[in-house]
Formats: sequence, C-alpha cells, structure tokens
Amino acid sequence: MAQEPKKTPLYDTHVKNGGRIVDFGGWALPVQFTGIKEEHNACRTKAALWDVSNMGELLVQGKEALDLLQMLLVNDVSKLYPGKLIYSPMCYPHGGIVDDLLVMCLAEDKYWLIVNGANIQKDVEWIRPLVRFFNGTVMEDISDTIAQLALQGPNSVEILKKLTAYPVEDIRYYHGAQDVDVAGISCVVTRTGYTGEDGFELYCQADKGPELYEAVVEAGQDHGLVLAGLGARDTLRFEASMSLYGNELDENHTPLEAGLGRTVAFDKGTFFIGAKALMEQREKGLETKLVGIEIVGKGVPRNGYKVFDETGEKEIGYVTTGTYAPYLEKYLAMAYVQVDYSRRGTGLTIDIRGRKVPAKVVRMPFYRREVKKK
Repeated sequence: MAQEPKKTPLYDTHVKNGGRIVDFGGWALPVQFTGIKEEHNACRTKAALWDVSNMGELLVQGKEALDLLQMLLVNDVSKLYPGKLIYSPMCYPHGGIVDDLLVMCLAEDKYWLIVNGANIQKDVEWIRPLVRFFNGTVMEDISDTIAQLALQGPNSVEILKKLTAYPVEDIRYYHGAQDVDVAGISCVVTRTGYTGEDGFELYCQADKGPELYEAVVEAGQDHGLVLAGLGARDTLRFEASMSLYGNELDENHTPLEAGLGRTVAFDKGTFFIGAKALMEQREKGLETKLVGIEIVGKGVPRNGYKVFDETGEKEIGYVTTGTYAPYLEKYLAMAYVQVDYSRRGTGLTIDIRGRKVPAKVVRMPFYRREVKKK
C-alpha cells in the first residue's frame, strides 16, 4: 500500500490559497498557485514566497563536531564562523554524491546541516554510524520541529524590512542571523536561496510557520509578492543552472563531473570521504561533464532524453533537466556528455520523441542576475 505523503505545517494554508497539491519526494506540496510562468517571472522581477519546510535540518554539535563535518563534507567547514554558511556536496568513498547541502555555523562546535527533503533519512543513516568515532559529538534530526520559508526576488529586502527591526539588508550573501524577531516570531534568517535571485530563507518553530507565512504575504502585498510552488522553484533553479539532487547530482556522478570542483577543498589538510577517488579523477581527467545546451530546432528536452553528436549517429550523453526557460524565453537543457563534446559552441542533437533535434553547447549559468553596486 502506497504511503501517504507527509504534510508540512503549511499544508492547510496552501489548500486554502488554492495551491495545486502534488506528491514531491514523499511530501504533499503545491506545484503552483496562479501558474508557473507567472510565479517564475514574479520572482525575477518582484518577489515570490515558497514553503520549503520539506527540507531537512540536522543539528550537529559537540567538541569534535568540526572534525566530523570535515570528514563528511568535501568543502572546508573550518572556514565557518557563527552566522556563516557554506554549500557542500557529501560524497561516498568512490566520489559519487550522497547529497548536497548547506552548513550553517550556529556557534563554536554547533552546526546546522540543511539537507534535501527526499534525502533526510538516507543522510541520517549515512552520518549516524560515523558520529560515535567523534568524542562528545551528537547529531539530531530536528526537521519536524522547523518550518522553512523562502522569500526570493529583488523586492525581498523591502518586504522583510517591514516585518523586523533587524537590519536584514546588512546580512551578506551566505550569512545569517539567529533569534531575529520577524512579525513577533523568533527566526533564523539567512541570505540564501535556490532561484538565482537575491532573497532570504526563514526558519522558525514548526507551529509558527503558518503565522509567519501569512505575515510575509501581507507585507508583500504592495511589492508584487506572489505565492509560488514547486514548478516555478524548479524552472528558476534550472534557469540559474543550479543542480538538483536526483537529476544533475547522484551517486553515479562526482562533484568534478557536475561542475562543482570549486566546492572540493583538496587543500584543507584533513581527510574527507571521497578524497582519494576525486584526486585520482582530477589527475586522470574527466570522461564526462555537465554542460548547458540550447535547443536550436523545435522541441522540449526532458530528463533522460539521449544526446547525440551533431550527425545524430553517436550517442554521447543524456539530459538531466530540460524545459522552457520562462524569463529567457528559450528551450534549454543541462546534460552529461562526453568531455570531447563539452566545448562551448559544439553542435549536438537530442532525441526528442524519435526526432534528432539540433542543439548546441552554451555557457552556464543560463541566467545571472545583475548585482547593483552600492
């Protein structure tokens, strides 16, 4: 018998607001409210609000917490200080990816791991056996106690400023603040997101989630804020060329193949799981690589579609994500291809429902927001 999808603390709010609910990775979440294109472009030009309470939070603390995280993650966690975040893949010994996650330093020897909702159980089972080797260190899955909202878009600063006396405009990218009073609710506020836009992610006590959500909605009424669902979240992250676990990232590909080499701290001076395999791959050279593709002909590239060379004779890879990019108004794809075909401008074809449709390799990210200089 199929298991009922889990509900976030905001489920009833989404139903009330007309969200179209789907099962996403075992969670009942809205795929859209007014429409994916409208929600997408509102985020690019004004602001949008998501419930991302399906994301997991693991609390790691203790006197050897840093040593544990340095072993688990390929990035250098020692660079963190209270209020600072980093992004990092977590790898298997063979270099494949267990999950990709954010790490926030809350205090000395105290960290949050913010993990993908569909991977919470897998991540806990991967980490837990290793914790016992680190003295005085514990890991606790606190996901069910926290609601998480994502407020994204160029108007997000002005919206959040209406709800708090804290100078949120001064929070730098990949930094955060704790115990911030937002509409009378104690929150962790981080300058992070998954859309390619400026914005914030707000964490609060689970039962306060609906109240916080409604407060943000009200504050955003004069700033073009729209409610947004999974559909626009996916097209926005795709347009910004941000990888999704299960599509671009999985146990069969390494961070180097996925274009995340910048996150692998080979020089951090401590052992980390996957280091040997990644070092060997770096020295040997990549055989396959994640690239951006623009469709030159007509057709929508979808996950799993086969990629061929320009002649259409030789199969060289497959599409990980492909769709129409609403803001850029182009049909684009990300795909793993043989490295000999990864150079920008290289002609390719994609098998779209039995037709070999012409395409070409293009630069990623497809979309990059303009950062205003102060």
